[in-house]
Amino acid sequence: MATERKVWEIIKNAGFESVADRGIIVKYAPENLSDKIAQFFSMEFYVLQLCKDEMVLVPFSTLTAALKKEVTLQIPYSAVKTVEVREDMLNYQIAITTDTDTIRLTAQQKELSDFRAAGALTFYSEGLKMSSWHKENLDATLEALKTLNQ
Repeated sequence: MATERKVWEIIKNAGFESVADRGIIVKYAPENLSDKIAQFFSMEFYVLQLCKDEMVLVPFSTLTAALKKEVTLQIPYSAVKTVEVREDMLNYQIAITTDTDTIRLTAQQKELSDFRAAGALTFYSEGLKMSSWHKENLDATLEALKTLNQ
């Protein structure tokens, strides 16, 4: 399990300034139905974290479910042309079009995230309260991504 503070620490050490409560768990979106079936069993997750001037992806280790201490993708907001967010069955599809490419990601909807892999990676405890920062951040993060179109 990865705490949100651990994510911020990794991102800060990489030279970026995280925006509080604007990080969610994502996977790369499948290209077709066969890929969707294969991806269902994949444990390759990333934190999509919005920062002051860019968004970054931080990978999880597929063996330990711990965050890797690296940023694998950095997308400056100035390079973002459009962001499309739409529901796709039990997930949200996020398409980020930049000057040179379209990055397609998928994020689990919060209603079922407690029972699915992404939600389990983000559980934290405050006394007797158990919660998931993915679930808590999802709506605001998706809305913030949509505002990048403006």
